[in-house]
Amino acid sequence: MDAIRTDNLTKRFGDTRAVNELTFSVAAGEIFGLVGPDGAGKTTTMRMLASIMDPSSGKAWVAGRDVQAEAEQVKEEIGYMSQLFGLYPDLSVMENIDFYCDIYGVPSRGRRERVDRLLEFSNLAAFRKRLAGNLSGGMKQKLGLACVLAHEPKVLILDEPTNGVDPVSRQEFWEILAQMREDGMTTLVSTAYLDEGEKCDRLALMHRSQVMDIATPSEIRGAFSSLEDAMIHRIQEVDKEIVHDSFKR
Repeated sequence: MDAIRTDNLTKRFGDTRAVNELTFSVAAGEIFGLVGPDGAGKTTTMRMLASIMDPSSGKAWVAGRDVQAEAEQVKEEIGYMSQLFGLYPDLSVMENIDFYCDIYGVPSRGRRERVDRLLEFSNLAAFRKRLAGNLSGGMKQKLGLACVLAHEPKVLILDEPTNGVDPVSRQEFWEILAQMREDGMTTLVSTAYLDEGEKCDRLALMHRSQVMDIATPSEIRGAFSSLEDAMIHRIQEVDKEIVHDSFKR
């Protein structure tokens, strides 16, 4: 069974389609990327899949649950990290993780061992007493990831988790994602960084609210020297079609 599946998923805001008939699937244990520029519809897609926002039409399932009909169950099955994930700057690293354990209802029995594993896993064990507000951007993102993993979700949904983070911290973050994939975690991640698209098992290229292509990075790259060149070529193709259709009208 697919960990994530969408069928013509659409979101409209008035006359504007933020996401237009999106159809794709994510296999269990896969890192699947939504790659595209700002305004492509990535965040709206993720908010619908996290059952935070209802679609205007179409359907989607996460961990076998309908994102509309079973919204509360979906939230229990996922770890969702938004672009503005809510860390508490006046709490320490340990206190932030404990707070999210409380939110997710993690039982006290075995909690300390779980928290210790998360600290080691995210390379934050040496900073457990440091205030979150005093962490670097990359460390804050790793702490956010540790927090959304507190309840051991089946599926991770990460909305541009490395946006604005330095290159070294981005690399470290992706090493953690790769390690989680080895442990069987399913991850849906959005990014505007094309080099990060190369690290995904498969990806969907998004532009102007719709998907232009879904394939492995090497398949999308094809005859082009880089994923960036392939992306630019596809955007130009789509824009020409849009102009041509408008002209016919």
